[in-house]
Amino acid sequence: MPFGLKNAGATYQQAMVTLFHDMMHKEIEVYVNDMIAKFKEGEDHLVNLKRLFGRLRKYKLRLNPAKCTFGVKSGKLLGFIVSEKGIEVDPDKVKAIMELPPPSTVREVRSFLGRLNYIARFIANLTDKCQPLFRLLRKNVAVEWDDECQKAFDTVKAYLVQPPVLVHLNRIVLSFCT
Repeated sequence: MPFGLKNAGATYQQAMVTLFHDMMHKEIEVYVNDMIAKFKEGEDHLVNLKRLFGRLRKYKLRLNPAKCTFGVKSGKLLGFIVSEKGIEVDPDKVKAIMELPPPSTVREVRSFLGRLNYIARFIANLTDKCQPLFRLLRKNVAVEWDDECQKAFDTVKAYLVQPPVLVHLNRIVLSFCT
């Protein structure tokens, strides 16, 4: 199924949920075309992988070996770094935000806030920190970048110098298949 079709992503996700329903959230996580096989310490990772490969074979699904990594402690998933430590912001995404100049148009303010929204769970009280920027998005308001806006912009960027790690309650080992 070509992914350019309007409902292709949703249809594919529904198919994955149907095929892997008994394994999801226990042994694997599937989001569209990204899949993680996981296990807690002490479990047999090879048994879980064998079961996953059996299911893939049964339904004639193939993985791209160039995009698979097995037995790793960390990897990228949906723009985040997932590891035994927890979930971290992808340093490339942080770098892109850090290099942005202060926005000068409504479109640039929206773009900046959109980038922040993607990583909002890593920034405590983001909405409060960005209030001066949200004011610039009101209708019939000219974009006037004042000291308050600059302070909000700098505060968020300073916070991203060392973003927090969101931690799991249980340690797991991961295999990534995309």
